[in-house]
Amino acid sequence: MLNWGLNRLLELPRAYKRWLMVLADVIMLPLALWSGFAIRLAEPFPPIMLQTWWLFPLVVVVGVPLFVKLGLYRAVIRFMGSRTIWAVGSGVVVLALVLWAAAAIGKVDDFPRSVPVNFAIVAFIYVGGSRFLMRALYRSVLAHDAGAEPVVIYGAGEAGVQLLSGLKSGGRFRVVAFLDDDETLQGSSIDGIPVRDLSALDHLIKRWGLRRLLLAIPSASRAERRDLLERLEACPLYIQTVPSMNAVVSGRARLDQLEDIDIADLLGRDPVPPDHALLKASIEDHVVMVTGAGGSIGSELCRRILRLKPRLLVLYERNEYLLYRIERDLEVLADQKGLDVPLVALLGSVANPRRVHTVLEEYRVQTLYHAAAYKHVPIVEFNMIEGVRNNVFGTAILADAAIRVGVERFILISTDKAVRPTNVMGATKRLAEMVLQDRARQQTGTIFSMVRFGNVLGSSGSVVPLFHQQIRDGGPVTVTHPEITRYFMSIPEAAELVIQAGAMAEGGEVFVLDMGSPVRIVDLAHRMIRLHGYQVKQNGEPEDGIEVVYTGLRPGEKLYEELLIGDNVVGTSHPKIMRAHESCVDSGEVQYALDALDLAEREMSTEIAFRVLKRVVVEYAPIPAGRESSQSPAGIRANINND
Repeated sequence: MLNWGLNRLLELPRAYKRWLMVLADVIMLPLALWSGFAIRLAEPFPPIMLQTWWLFPLVVVVGVPLFVKLGLYRAVIRFMGSRTIWAVGSGVVVLALVLWAAAAIGKVDDFPRSVPVNFAIVAFIYVGGSRFLMRALYRSVLAHDAGAEPVVIYGAGEAGVQLLSGLKSGGRFRVVAFLDDDETLQGSSIDGIPVRDLSALDHLIKRWGLRRLLLAIPSASRAERRDLLERLEACPLYIQTVPSMNAVVSGRARLDQLEDIDIADLLGRDPVPPDHALLKASIEDHVVMVTGAGGSIGSELCRRILRLKPRLLVLYERNEYLLYRIERDLEVLADQKGLDVPLVALLGSVANPRRVHTVLEEYRVQTLYHAAAYKHVPIVEFNMIEGVRNNVFGTAILADAAIRVGVERFILISTDKAVRPTNVMGATKRLAEMVLQDRARQQTGTIFSMVRFGNVLGSSGSVVPLFHQQIRDGGPVTVTHPEITRYFMSIPEAAELVIQAGAMAEGGEVFVLDMGSPVRIVDLAHRMIRLHGYQVKQNGEPEDGIEVVYTGLRPGEKLYEELLIGDNVVGTSHPKIMRAHESCVDSGEVQYALDALDLAEREMSTEIAFRVLKRVVVEYAPIPAGRESSQSPAGIRANINND
């Protein structure tokens, strides 16, 4: 019945709710004055109260307009906090002074001076307490009606307290405890909620039937978060975290908008502080252009570059929607940071010679980051000619145009799949590297360099968002092979290192980023399943677990990726950037490859393209014909012929 009544009350229009608060105060203020007399004189109806009856309507006539002025009736009950306390406190103090002044002006004999003080105290309790009681009832009913899920918050600091406040107003979760390793906080309570040590988690899980733990430790390092996640991994809890305070303040996220664990936290890589001189060297007060500006790496490069205050930032992208999105993102970022950086958003393909040359010449580009590429291994395997056109010819066309118009620095975003490639994508990226090495050898006006690294977390096609979605859908989680491993790096870290590596270049270098230790994908899948609060299902057990299913290697896919073709690598001034010295075929062979691939494109001949890649990229070792997948292009052709 109480729930029904409160729900009906909450459904009333805002104006009606304000009038109800006014009506409550019309009752509470005279009641508080009566209490002031009764407390002071120890009797319910003392004679002096009857002589001063006119004070009772006075506190209403003065009090209600005063509370209006203080904004008390504009406050939303379920969000009331310290400002409401201040408004009520200020109002009752002013009313107490009004009572004292009114009694003096009215020459009331024997008026007890403590009555206004008693009134102020009691009125504060009646007026303020009634509102906070309603807030507590509202939250209690909301939590009950929504079947609020009990949760614990790890982190009893400022972020944890703010998260608690956000969750209370939302009604979706009910916080039953805080966990914190800080011994000075353990044993205390926050808003009536106890702070416990992590060792109490098992007891809390059993007592409350917990299924979720929320992390509120935004200041912890990656290594600290990794260690904590390893300690929590054995618990059958779905681990989520709060968004960053920057995201909350900027309006991009709500405080109670929980996020899945950042996979970078599982890897525990703390980025090395950047060399700001290297970051600025080729960007600050330069005209900078990024191809593939809407892609995973390209868009993050644009964000980093914008903060470094280029004279002009040119966004070059063939996908209209991605170009629109990155332009809007950068405009918002520039507004937030107070940056006055002109942006130019251009549609176009890097394989269009006239468009590329016109853009570079018109805007007098000085630094060029070439991130445009087809990179999804199975798709490029099926679309060899388009892969060659975009990855090889696009790079060659862009490089030649850069030389003609005098671009100062040209940085190619390469990939670990270019090392001893087993797929078309890797072979085309390795040939793109060779083209730049050849152009660097033939001239000295434009400084060409290549930056090679592995998978970036959260990029399009990454396994991480796929695993998250598969787990949310109840599984199974698909892994291609039990032994497949990959290197991982966060997109912001990769973009920052690319900028610094490009500034180090002297001409023709291949820079390799330190990707840390390789990660077995199946281990990553198991950890993500457990951190979502599930167990890994094996042989059908447990029934509510998530199963890992092996689907087999995709066309052209390697078990292990490498970053170096040989062992000839030296360090640089940056601990995460290495310089590789790798051999390159002579200029005649590079030109032969471009001419022959041009013929393959005109004739739409994958056979010619395949032979050229095999000849020039001598490390290219595609899957032998007898081992071709039935889903590879050759396998499909064989099936058609057999039919």
